[in-house]
Amino acid sequence: MKLSLLAGAGAALLLSVSAQAHVTLKTPEAAVGSYYMAVLRVPHGCQGSDTTRIRVKIPEGVLGVKPQPKAGWTLDVTQGAYEKPQQFHGARLDQGVREISWSGDLPDAYYDEFVFRGFLSSSLKAGETLYFPVVQECKQGVDRWIDTAGDEEAENAAPRVRLIAPASGQGHGHK
Repeated sequence: MKLSLLAGAGAALLLSVSAQAHVTLKTPEAAVGSYYMAVLRVPHGCQGSDTTRIRVKIPEGVLGVKPQPKAGWTLDVTQGAYEKPQQFHGARLDQGVREISWSGDLPDAYYDEFVFRGFLSSSLKAGETLYFPVVQECKQGVDRWIDTAGDEEAENAAPRVRLIAPASGQGHGHK
């Protein structure tokens, strides 16, 4: 009995360690038709090497994206066309932020978070998963957190948020 409990505890520890090895989003759920504050958690560098750049691809349906600057880091925003025009605060949008990049230095021994916010368009569907692929560049090497196949334990799983239905009476409150 003790051996099976120890084995189970060891397996749980390994799973939590492997999950912590990925770049992830702090908040795993968000309502369609509302603002979402995305907090990318970066737990380490690339195989022991310091992180020098974090790039996140903004998925279709995330509008009005605004990144949070970080002291000591250079912020770069790439604009581009949407696959389909979107409605945002009564205006038709054909383009918007498609990628955010922070460049700086994060030693492998430290943890940090990179933040942006955006509006989750009503064109998105509750019950689906929205992926934010991230490329983590380091002094030596690159980690690509870009797997969008849906397996949370995949070696290179992309950060994701599960979309939920808006609460009844929910407007588009600013967070």
